[in-house]
Amino acid sequence: MSQISGGDNIINTRKNIFRAWWNTIDRVTISIIFLIIASSLVMVTTASPAVATRIGLEPLYFMKRQAVFLVLGAIFLVTLSFISVQNARRIAIIGFCCCLILLVAVLFVGSDIKGAKRWISLPGFSLQPSEFAKPFFSIVTAWILSIKYSETRFPAFKVTLFSYVIFIGLLILQPDFGMSITVTIIWLGQLFIAGLSVIWIIISFVLSVVGVIGAYIFLPHVQKRIDSFLNPQNFDNYQVQKSIEAFRNGGFYGTGPGEGAVKYQLPDSHTDFIFAVIGEEMGVIACLVIVSLYAIIVIRGLYIITQEHDQFNILAVSGILIQIAIQSIFNMGVSLHLFPTKGMTLPLISYGGSSVIATSMALGLMLAFTRKRYNVVTLPIHNLRGRW
Repeated sequence: MSQISGGDNIINTRKNIFRAWWNTIDRVTISIIFLIIASSLVMVTTASPAVATRIGLEPLYFMKRQAVFLVLGAIFLVTLSFISVQNARRIAIIGFCCCLILLVAVLFVGSDIKGAKRWISLPGFSLQPSEFAKPFFSIVTAWILSIKYSETRFPAFKVTLFSYVIFIGLLILQPDFGMSITVTIIWLGQLFIAGLSVIWIIISFVLSVVGVIGAYIFLPHVQKRIDSFLNPQNFDNYQVQKSIEAFRNGGFYGTGPGEGAVKYQLPDSHTDFIFAVIGEEMGVIACLVIVSLYAIIVIRGLYIITQEHDQFNILAVSGILIQIAIQSIFNMGVSLHLFPTKGMTLPLISYGGSSVIATSMALGLMLAFTRKRYNVVTLPIHNLRGRW
């Protein structure tokens, strides 16, 4: 009897934990995230067989792997959404330090692909440390900046600048210019929200522009991509041309799942240009739905933090939301020839283990930060500015 009673207590405890989680989690956001995950499996299934066959793999090779990545991502997402803010912060700090070590290691043992060392080859998997470092950096930056509100003499800007320079320096050495731009935008956005003096934001922006000009001068592949974007008639923009052609073919309603032609001609149709496949096979309406799903996550997240009183939560969630927004905008914009070509995945939809798992972890941490909490008394958000 005691064993049965003990088993019932365990079951009841688990039910209570889940009920407490469900009552405090943002159900709208987590529902949309899983809808995007389902969309990923559908689109990778239709976009990847042509790519797999072209390179000598079985047709469902990428689909099977993506299914594994999505399941792992979902596990990380839900698990991390259960943890406390304190534990989430600890995980991010430890994770960022580990990622910095891996970013150093990738320069020596990384796989050289298209002139860049960004991946560490593991049995059956290629790890891209920068994908995981990106959300961890946002949370570490939020932690550093939030210390300023309890320790007024703490040199928050100098400390976060130091961490930013180290991170960006390692990215440039790979080189990964697109990731560097994304991280810079996230960092500047968090500084602005944290109330950094406008003069420092302007100085940081100017230095960023100088960095872009320097990359254009000293990095040939960056120069080529920018020149081909500004003067497309003078360069062979094969992928972008095919991407635009796919949107034209799709029209409003698309050619139908599996009926598109662009995936047979684009080498990155299941990764960087999966939005073009969506446009051709599902049409403009489906594209607008995808855009709306990302927009709802970002807008709803911003709305939630306007009700928040903890500075760390505000800054951490803001950083993750900026990451999701920028990455989505860049990926879609490249497919529509609004930005120079850059190998940037569409969050949770494009094929890729590092991208899927890292994005899932970021969103899981965001859900942990935005869970309903009570009896929290700290500075309101409108007091953030003017304390530097």
